[in-house]
Amino acid sequence: MTVLNPLPPAKRETNRYLVFEVISKGKSSKTEISKAIWASALQFLGERGAGKLSLRLIDWDEKKQKGILKVNSKGLQEARASLALIKEIEKSKAIFHVLTVSGILKKAKKEF
Repeated sequence: MTVLNPLPPAKRETNRYLVFEVISKGKSSKTEISKAIWASALQFLGERGAGKLSLRLIDWDEKKQKGILKVNSKGLQEARASLALIKEIEKSKAIFHVLTVSGILKKAKKEF
């Protein structure tokens, strides 16, 4: 049996954490936000491009309408563009506003 070793730190992909807020009249759930982000990324970049971003919604606060999105550092600009292209969530008008970008999750949670 062969044992697979994890990648050394120098070969791992680096991540960035986008702290964003959603400006809309209604409140949105975590699943609605996640679906909207993925739909926009798929429409803008296609399946291959969206897959390279390694998008993941880390945290979502429904009361504040703020969230943290993890993205591959190489796809940071594409992720920001796909967030900017979102115009509605579940047929309700919405605007995504990126507050800050961080390389460390702990720092992003402070801004959150």
